[in-house]
Amino acid sequence: MAPLEPWEKVLVDGENYPQTTHGKMACVECHLGQNSPEKEEAHTGIIPRPSDTPDGVCQDCHEQQVSAHAGSLHTNQQGYWSVLEERGASSDDPAMQEMFGNHCASCHTSCGDCHVSQPASVGGGLLDGHTFTAKPPMTRTCTACHGSRVGSEYLGKHEGIRADAHFRLGRMTCVDCHSGGELHGIPTEAGGALPQHRYDAGVETPSCELCHTDAMADQSLAEHQIHGDRLACQVCHSVSYTSCDSCHVAVSESTGNPYFQTAGTYLGFFIGRNPLPSESRPYEYVTVRHVPVDLESFAFYLENALPNFNARPTWQLTTPHNIQRETPQTESCNSCHGNQELFLTADKVSPSELEANLPVIVEQVPEARP
Repeated sequence: MAPLEPWEKVLVDGENYPQTTHGKMACVECHLGQNSPEKEEAHTGIIPRPSDTPDGVCQDCHEQQVSAHAGSLHTNQQGYWSVLEERGASSDDPAMQEMFGNHCASCHTSCGDCHVSQPASVGGGLLDGHTFTAKPPMTRTCTACHGSRVGSEYLGKHEGIRADAHFRLGRMTCVDCHSGGELHGIPTEAGGALPQHRYDAGVETPSCELCHTDAMADQSLAEHQIHGDRLACQVCHSVSYTSCDSCHVAVSESTGNPYFQTAGTYLGFFIGRNPLPSESRPYEYVTVRHVPVDLESFAFYLENALPNFNARPTWQLTTPHNIQRETPQTESCNSCHGNQELFLTADKVSPSELEANLPVIVEQVPEARP
């Protein structure tokens, strides 16, 4: 996504915006400032991003969404802290708080970052002359942040790999599968616990079966009947996706400032054991990808920042967004059975990460079929 010119970021559609619901409200109702025709006076005390604190400006009309705002993973980034704390990091440690502020907090998303402007982390800028949109435009909001993995996979940006079938054939966007309640952090049940991670509690949302009920019930599809709950759908219907290695803080030689640097990014396809089995995710085998955490990821800020590093795999459950009906795995039984290359065996794991990945490493690859 090309960055916007400065004038593009602030241009309000003076013809169409005033006809919208939000356009009938005075600017000062959300942005404060002064109701004056003089620029300097009008901008005194202005709030450029009023939805950063939605209780004051969005609550009256969007009560349900705002009431869930603090618990949304898009807002509180609890998913980051959940995995860091599981490895022993402390969210109360000033050094870790500084690290998080420098390298993670920019991904925080406000209501406006989806519904009226591009996310601040990619430069901001109004989507459509300040006109609010209920359904965010995928490539200017969703994949602007979730682009390096999800966006590139879904839109087919990896050379030689087709776009996800849902996009290629159905032109589906993120919100066709990910509900507004999920994105806003609204618990699925009244009084339900707030999510701590996108795979929290093992609930598979969304799940392929919700739409593909016929395929799952079709008795003529022997593969579905045989594998059933043993394989996640992606094991057969996904193709190569991105993994990353060893993300750590380095120091810029030109500025002296810290920044994150990833040792390697590569495409691959790996089947591992399911580290998060549950009633809705009972699979024995799932797709896994390497995440870039490293024992020394935060050494610039703090020694031994992750004292329980091995408490969580570095090869983790993943749900790739590059689904295809036909894949190399669906060609025959022995495309998978007896195929050592597809499975996450110990020889594919760094020796320093073997202990952490014991829950996902496949010790015995299923035997080839005669």
